Amino acid sequence: MPLIGDDAPNFTAKTTMGEIKFPEDYKGKWVILFSHPADFTPVCTTEFMTFASMQDEFKKLNTELIGLSIDSIYAHIAWLRTIKEKIEFRGMKNVEVNFPVIEDLRMDVAKKFGMVQPNASNTQAVRAVFIIDPKAKVRAVLYYPLSNGRNMAEIKRLLLAMQKSDAEGIATPANWQPGEDVIIPPPGSCGVAKERVEQKEEGKYCLDWFICFKKETKH
Repeated sequence: MPLIGDDAPNFTAKTTMGEIKFPEDYKGKWVILFSHPADFTPVCTTEFMTFASMQDEFKKLNTELIGLSIDSIYAHIAWLRTIKEKIEFRGMKNVEVNFPVIEDLRMDVAKKFGMVQPNASNTQAVRAVFIIDPKAKVRAVLYYPLSNGRNMAEIKRLLLAMQKSDAEGIATPANWQPGEDVIIPPPGSCGVAKERVEQKEEGKYCLDWFICFKKETKH
């Protein structure tokens, strides 16, 4: 299983949108690669509908979605067609899944990413989420059990937080939401720590030497 900071494993796979090569086909983009236990299962259906309804939001964040389960391409196509034609959930209906879903009958990709966990199931992938940055580095790893659906709003929030950290060299506090104040990385020496507390700088404030915030500008 790749860990945070590792290069994401490369692979070539057959999907519902044709063959994809990772990371070549996704250069310069963020990727959310997620696995689900099986097609035609209720929790997975609600997850796919939710991800699909948010696809444009992710695209605006330079982010592509890739799904995976240990099913055939034909099962994927039939399931996605059923979702579009028959399923309504929380006001979502006629939902078309336009991101690729990997056929992984031999578990090649799932095993590279540690998506099969034998104590949960030998034949199904758990609900894994890998957020991969434009340099094909693993930046976040989330695992959910088979029985419980993921929170897609949290996945998007985490993506936004990491993109902001990369762009501005900051950190984000617990429960941070876009538009809220962010954390300035802690000082590396006693002298700098003392200066940070004593200096008054517009747009910045400290709770103590090790925890200082930068105010977000309201637009």
